[in-house]
Amino acid sequence: MAADPDVVEGATENPDVPAVPESESNQDDLRHRRLRWASTRHPNGRPRRSSRLHRLSIGARLRRHSTATERIANEIAFSGESKGDDGEVAASSLPHRRVYVNLPLPPTDLDENGQPLTQYPRNKTRSAKYTPLSFVPKNLFLQFHNVANIYFLFIVILGIFPIFGQTNPGLDAVPITFIVTITAIKDAIEDYRRTLLDLELNNSPTQVLAHWLNPNVSEDNVSPWRKFKKASTRVSIRILRFLKRSFSGKKRRSEMDAKDRRRHENEAADEDQFSDTDIGRTMTLATIQSEYTDHRISESFQMHEIRRSHDVASGYENPFGNDITTIPEYRQPSIDLTHGNVMDYNKDIPGTARFKRSFWKNVRVGDFVRIRNDDEIPADVVILSTSDSDGACYVETKNLDGETNLKVRQAVRCGAHIKHSRDCERASFIIESEAPHPNLYAYSGVLRWSQRNPADLTAPPQEMAEPITINNLLLRGCTLRNTQWVIGIVMFTGEETKIMLNAGETPSKRSRITREQNINVLYNFVLLFSLCFVSGIIEGVSWSKTDNSIQWFEFGSIGGRPSVDGLVTFWTGVILFQSLVPIALYISIEIIKTIQAFFIWSDTYMYYEPIDYPCTPKSWNISDDLGQIEYVFSDKTGTLTQNVMELKKVTVNGVSYGEAYTEAMAGIQKRQGLNAELEGAKALRQIAISREAMLQDLQMIYKNPYLNPDKMTFVAPQYIADLKGASGQAQAQATHNFMMALALCHSVLTERVSEDPPVLEFKAQSPDEAALVGTARDVGFTLVDRTQRGVILDVQGHVQEYPVLTTLEFNSTRKRMSAIVRMPEDNRIVLFCKGADSVIYSRLRMDGQDDLKESTAQHLEVFANEGLRTLCIAQRVLTEEEYKLWSKEYDEAAAALVNREEKMEIAADRIERELTLLGGTAIEDRLQDGVPDAISLLGQAGIKLWVLTGDRVETAINIGFSCNILNNEMELIVFRVSAEGGLQEAEQKIMEYMDQYFELKGTVEELEAAKNDHSPPEPTHALIIDGEALKLVLDESLKMRFLLLCKQCKSVLCCRVSPAQKAAVVKMVKNGLDVMTLAIGDGANDVAMIQAADVGVGIAGEEGRQAAMSSDYAIGQFRFLSRLLLVHGRWSYRRLAEMIANFFYKNIVFTFSLFWYQIYNNFDGSYLFDYTYILLYNLAFTSLPVILMGILDQDVDDKVSLAVPELYQRGILRLEWSQRKFWIYMGDGLYQSVICFYFTYLIFYTGGFVTPSGLQINQRESMGVFVATAAIIVANVYVLLNQYRWDWLFCLFVLISILLLFFWTGVYTVTLYSEAFFGAASQVYGSLIFWACLLVTTTACLLPRFMAKAAQKCFRPMDIDIIREKIRLGELAYLNDVEPDQVGVTSISASLTKEKNVPTVSESNGSDSVTANSDGIISSNGKQHFI
Repeated sequence: MAADPDVVEGATENPDVPAVPESESNQDDLRHRRLRWASTRHPNGRPRRSSRLHRLSIGARLRRHSTATERIANEIAFSGESKGDDGEVAASSLPHRRVYVNLPLPPTDLDENGQPLTQYPRNKTRSAKYTPLSFVPKNLFLQFHNVANIYFLFIVILGIFPIFGQTNPGLDAVPITFIVTITAIKDAIEDYRRTLLDLELNNSPTQVLAHWLNPNVSEDNVSPWRKFKKASTRVSIRILRFLKRSFSGKKRRSEMDAKDRRRHENEAADEDQFSDTDIGRTMTLATIQSEYTDHRISESFQMHEIRRSHDVASGYENPFGNDITTIPEYRQPSIDLTHGNVMDYNKDIPGTARFKRSFWKNVRVGDFVRIRNDDEIPADVVILSTSDSDGACYVETKNLDGETNLKVRQAVRCGAHIKHSRDCERASFIIESEAPHPNLYAYSGVLRWSQRNPADLTAPPQEMAEPITINNLLLRGCTLRNTQWVIGIVMFTGEETKIMLNAGETPSKRSRITREQNINVLYNFVLLFSLCFVSGIIEGVSWSKTDNSIQWFEFGSIGGRPSVDGLVTFWTGVILFQSLVPIALYISIEIIKTIQAFFIWSDTYMYYEPIDYPCTPKSWNISDDLGQIEYVFSDKTGTLTQNVMELKKVTVNGVSYGEAYTEAMAGIQKRQGLNAELEGAKALRQIAISREAMLQDLQMIYKNPYLNPDKMTFVAPQYIADLKGASGQAQAQATHNFMMALALCHSVLTERVSEDPPVLEFKAQSPDEAALVGTARDVGFTLVDRTQRGVILDVQGHVQEYPVLTTLEFNSTRKRMSAIVRMPEDNRIVLFCKGADSVIYSRLRMDGQDDLKESTAQHLEVFANEGLRTLCIAQRVLTEEEYKLWSKEYDEAAAALVNREEKMEIAADRIERELTLLGGTAIEDRLQDGVPDAISLLGQAGIKLWVLTGDRVETAINIGFSCNILNNEMELIVFRVSAEGGLQEAEQKIMEYMDQYFELKGTVEELEAAKNDHSPPEPTHALIIDGEALKLVLDESLKMRFLLLCKQCKSVLCCRVSPAQKAAVVKMVKNGLDVMTLAIGDGANDVAMIQAADVGVGIAGEEGRQAAMSSDYAIGQFRFLSRLLLVHGRWSYRRLAEMIANFFYKNIVFTFSLFWYQIYNNFDGSYLFDYTYILLYNLAFTSLPVILMGILDQDVDDKVSLAVPELYQRGILRLEWSQRKFWIYMGDGLYQSVICFYFTYLIFYTGGFVTPSGLQINQRESMGVFVATAAIIVANVYVLLNQYRWDWLFCLFVLISILLLFFWTGVYTVTLYSEAFFGAASQVYGSLIFWACLLVTTTACLLPRFMAKAAQKCFRPMDIDIIREKIRLGELAYLNDVEPDQVGVTSISASLTKEKNVPTVSESNGSDSVTANSDGIISSNGKQHFI
């Protein structure tokens, strides 16, 4: 880690500050050396900060408190550092920070007022967008980012000016005010919930060291502006509480009163509660008697105060009531010069510091915090000491990454003696830290202090340093478990903590319909401009002529000259034809998608009860994309499989053990033409017999109290026999050593669930480890406990502690794990290593194991072919000298400040050599329930499934057979490239396979044809490719031809792929074929492809919830994907597509009815309707039916959608929404506008009609009632005509919308506000000609549409028409007795194949494949019908 030269200089001026030596990175660019976290200096040396924080303006404070990511980005941009391939910035390129504890800041870190230059963010976080003070202005600002809102605001402003002919400008603001108000209410409700969560989190209790000076932060001087904001928040909260209390019942008010009383009591208690209880826990292993009869380990916990009696302040009462005089004298511990001690016992301290109950929002960088068992961590904290004497603590990271397994964290060794607040005052040190970054699994820092020799206080102090890694850091959001307390120092707060840096939103995605709809809105803008432009030109030309009647009957124009008249008419037309631009469309779509997301979340058939997880939409605006997915990219482990590992087989010393019948074996038998069900039943009967025999043998060896026969997964009677010596002493020793390796080489923690019978629960960082340790327990090698020195094993009744000297952790780069253990039987030092076969085999000793290597490799290949995950187990015996030399090297590497990880890996690699092979393991990861059926359904729907996995090719192939991705009729194309082949060989193979199997040449024309062909490939070929070959074919020169090859294959399996390759494959298909893609996974390695796809689905599984947190939709099991797509996706897509088309249609009907009237008025912008009709048309008269169509319309129910998955193909072909459909509906609206206007015009153009009162109906407003009523009724009934589902609710809303027009006209025209419109309702509605015209107009408008739909359904029926007819005839009535989650492809197929005159639905094996081309025709068994 680079040292800051400014700090070094400052340290020389202040002898109390330990000197910070320069590191190897001092040769970097000088400007890098000047960087300090959140503080830079001018070239002339003057600091940026010129005054205290409270003197800064609001703008300056906002600039100062920029986010961590912005500051990091600025530093990177300034330094010119480049990013790596993965887009992440190396930690070494980021600015550093220093935290001083009980040491003054150097002058270079202070401003001229003596305050710290660096300003850290508060620990108060806010996920809410608004505050009570900022809600109105900020919400309006965000809403008017919408172009449509700006457009209608502009319309309102135009209406203010009388020159544009607006008689009541106030009414103009009604639609935009209504829409903005509804949106603001929705935003306020959403943000109010976030605000409540923020308040709860920020006011969570924790313990902070009080009455102690933290030099890293300045006193929080609250400015008047901040005081005002706080006051406004308090007032708002009180108002909300008052309103809630006022509108609550009596019982609810009493509950609120009790809650308030408890809150006030807690606040009062906080004022004088000083929790300085210092509890140390010492775990001691009880004496284990020679005869271990109860087979349990007893623990004694010594609880004692660690306090020096003369350090207790006078008058301070011990809250635990202990007699201080009875506590033994607290002796100054001896200083371990190896690890050091940050405390200075000769330092005078005030003795006033106490740990006090505080809140998360008050925690600051550099504060001491004490965390109790089961408390959440308030910030990112470096661990100084824990209640365990070895400095270990256990954390649960479920809130951070979703993993429920406990993880071990370690305190820094130099802080082991910090036990209570007095020790915190004595500690003096500096922590140098890297800048905050979002990587959850990496951290680099160093703790520096000056160590004094207690034997010679006059001697100069020794400068010491200890590295800090991620294992020494507690992250905000984690929970402390199984540890009484932890004392630590806060490093990062608020927005700089790792959980907050990882809380960024997923990439913004917009649905395909939304993108295409914007083009149609643009068309309407062009149309609006054209209408207004034509109106302006004709009006100007009319006024320029002198030989017409205008000169005699008009008293001059508004503009004074023709050009100005045309301009005024243009803007008048913008007001008049405003309905052409559908502002209400945006708010309607938002309402519809919100309710669709709620329907998805509420679907109980996608609720996964074991983890209490419903299908959770994260992105509400892409629900319609779910109905257009053509390619699904899936991970295997944890996505298709359960990620619940069970050890099934092992190979030891060249002998294979274990009996199992896996799903992959069933797939192999299917491929061989055997009856998998019959063979499986046979195998399971034999396994049951072998299980009983094995249990009897185990009981003869040792009555294992920890064995649960029902959960035993490893069935191998021969293994137990060989363990007893049936195959000789050598094999007995080999089987014994193998199980010892499984029981010793891991990082598993134990938790005793019950005592009688004794039940242990294993807390492992991966399911594989738990499976291995669980099998060792079943055989009699039980992990009983983990101590500070090692592990305690019960080896067939003999309990003993095995010291673990060093553990080399597993990671994705090493692909192995090692434990160096001292064997108590003979004091040998043995290194046990387990890992991937390719890694272990490269580290085996070269002499004497050739036969064992070959037989073990053969066994591992057989295991892989059976769909099992394989690991190799090896060991190495070390001499004392070897271990001492290596241990010194490893400790030096671990203490390195630069390139620590690399040096540690080099040291680990040196010891993990010359290994002796012990054997291998085979673990089954079973398929999730319903995976084969779900894949069959997706395939029948025309969706292509690609599997992207890190498993071996053989394992992936067999899993493919077991879950119906592959079948016996397929020819498998295994694409491999030799190590020396390169791009040339990859290209040659692509061309060879395309020519050999598909007679393709890889031309551009063939690729273009493939883009337009959405039919599922014939189920004749499947492509399997490994990661090395994939790396080559993803090259730009080969990518398109490889994609063309994959397009011809029914299934594609990519094996041994990295996360970056997964994302690259998704992008290749999405961009290369212009198709809708979906990626589904469950782990952090799937996040890249999830975010690259059009729709990302995360599974909340065993590996954690990183994928679920980064996804657009999160589900509990893969089988729910079929319902999400085939039911909710298809419904959402069809509903929204039909709703948008109808929305454009109804605006055309109304707007062009106005336009035709302009022909007879020289396009002067006269209003045919009363202006309230224009305002309320989209807002009230026609809004509800079209919105209800988008929410509730349903062609078939969910059962039929799943039983006939081919219905989904209309979405793949994008037939529900297209430009052709848009223009058809626009043309329909144009035709109906002509009918609505001219049927009325033909009545009125010869004269008016006399009413019973003697008045004539010949005024403009009365004619407008004729036209408007017809247009509104036609628009609503047209929506009803296009709706599939006619029920009482929808018909009721259509009727209400129509009656609302009559109600408004009747009420409004009896008021004087209606002016010239006064009395129109009674006159028009009392005329028989109105009702006759209305009937004829409505019939003429809707009759062509009705006839076209009837002809289409009779002569060219679509799939949905045939299925609906069969439902009507009762042929699918059997589905009424089937639960939706039990509906499968075969059920409907069996029913439909009985009908000879109806095209059949394909069987699940694809023998009668359904194909679809770009014209939308499905072919099945030689018959055709339109989709």
